[in-house]
Amino acid sequence: MLDTNEVQQTLSGGGALIGAGGTKIGSIGQVYLDDQTARPEWVTVKTGMFGAENFVPLAHARLSGTDILVPYDKEIVKDAPKVADSDGHLTQEEEAELYGYYGLDYSESVSDSGLAGSVGQDTSGPTTDEAMTRSEERVNVGTRSEETGRVRLRKYVVTENVTETVPIRKEKAVLEREPVTEENLGQAMAGPAISEEEHEVTLHEERPVVEKKAVPVERVRLGKEQVTDEQTVTEEVRKERIEAEGDLEDRR
Repeated sequence: MLDTNEVQQTLSGGGALIGAGGTKIGSIGQVYLDDQTARPEWVTVKTGMFGAENFVPLAHARLSGTDILVPYDKEIVKDAPKVADSDGHLTQEEEAELYGYYGLDYSESVSDSGLAGSVGQDTSGPTTDEAMTRSEERVNVGTRSEETGRVRLRKYVVTENVTETVPIRKEKAVLEREPVTEENLGQAMAGPAISEEEHEVTLHEERPVVEKKAVPVERVRLGKEQVTDEQTVTEEVRKERIEAEGDLEDRR
């Protein structure tokens, strides 16, 4: 069975009565509370074009969003006994007739079922005390984590030219002449007086040599850090207002 808060949610949301198989029976009219337990016991639904309302028990009802789901076909509800509440109440005889029609047990004990009072569109006042409850919607703003993108590391190879200057050494031939003196006369007179001969000197030169090897120069990794930003959220909320009419004094 539904509770009063669930019924208030349904009434304020303009819900409908949904029957077996998900068929809409009609728009919800009023909800009747049990005088002893103050729990919702009956709901009226408009099934015809001329505003006729039928009573449906809430004993096995459940809530789906703002709709009330009951285990009865629309035709069963349309053929239910037509009763008229008296000053927002049903008599025990009317309740017994309705319970019997829907195949539910009914107790004659007033403390068990008794009369049901109409609560209309406000379940806070007529069945509780002389005060009327004013409610309003409140906005609770929070956050949730969502994936917004991905970042990846990718390594690839590029080629560039590197220019460096390196000193090199090389040999070159130098022709040296020296006069014959007493110190070198022996060397000068060695060998035949007149002859043909050749003398050869090997020249050397350094060449640049390039050697390449891979060396580690840097380590790169992906990390995450949190930054805080602000975002404005706008949402509509509904508030109830209570107005008083007549000659009275407003005490707050």
